[in-house]
Amino acid sequence: MMKLLPILFVAACLVGCGQRDEPEGTADTRTRPDNPMPEPSDLAAPGQTPEGASVQLAPTQGNTAAGSLAVTAAEGSVRLSGAIQGLTPSSEFGFHIHEKGDCSAPDASSAGAHFNPTSAEHGNPESETHHTGDMMNAKSDDKGVAQVDTSASGATLHSGQPTDVLGKAVVLHEKADDYTSQPSGNSGSRIACGVITVQPPPQTAG
Repeated sequence: MMKLLPILFVAACLVGCGQRDEPEGTADTRTRPDNPMPEPSDLAAPGQTPEGASVQLAPTQGNTAAGSLAVTAAEGSVRLSGAIQGLTPSSEFGFHIHEKGDCSAPDASSAGAHFNPTSAEHGNPESETHHTGDMMNAKSDDKGVAQVDTSASGATLHSGQPTDVLGKAVVLHEKADDYTSQPSGNSGSRIACGVITVQPPPQTAG
């Protein structure tokens, strides 16, 4: 029995030495709960961009005009649609996209001039020559509400190009644009202003 002990000891050592620890970092992590594989829904599609935007018009100092408009890309233009209330009934109002996304001044002068990346003259948006930010006048009904559905021809949305209106201001003026006077159509003071921003995702009940 005493003679067998050395033999058993040597055999145990050989078995133990033959079991090598797996090198650090090579363990199979596919079944580890703390390292899940990403779900397809977690991966953003290449080149994915927001589909729409919106603008909330707020009244400038001493005025009451306000409204919410959807902003969407259309063929060769950007479309603005929605309603504006608090207007003088049965009247027309100059309506433009301006160069700066800043409505902080009481009179909205911080929004700058009309959005004009092509350095064109002001004009009727349905003619060949006009600012990219020129749009048709908004018209109120007998209750002082304007149903807006108009476009800024030549403008883009989410394009990253000089014609992109995302982050620009939308301004409503006190008088109708005459589409002739330079540089802004003699449409008077600014009675409402809002900045075009990415449309927030729909809220879901939780």
